[in-house]
Amino acid sequence: MEVTDKHKYEPKPDDRSDNVEKLQEMVQDTIQNLEESHETMKHSSGNERDKIEAKNKRREEAIEGMRQEIKDEADK
Repeated sequence: MEVTDKHKYEPKPDDRSDNVEKLQEMVQDTIQNLEESHETMKHSSGNERDKIEAKNKRREEAIEGMRQEIKDEADK
């Protein structure tokens, strides 16, 4: 059977059934990275420490956003 261009680029069906699970895994991974960065900060100073602190702030914001998205998905 020959694949035509029409069928070659058909989008996959939108399956969001595991979104909450994936988001929870992402939250856990981000929390782990945040915790590991605290250890790295103990051995850092100056500009490097500032960069880690800025990244941690973004991580905390991302975690909050993912938790809100989990709540939104669970409410559906």
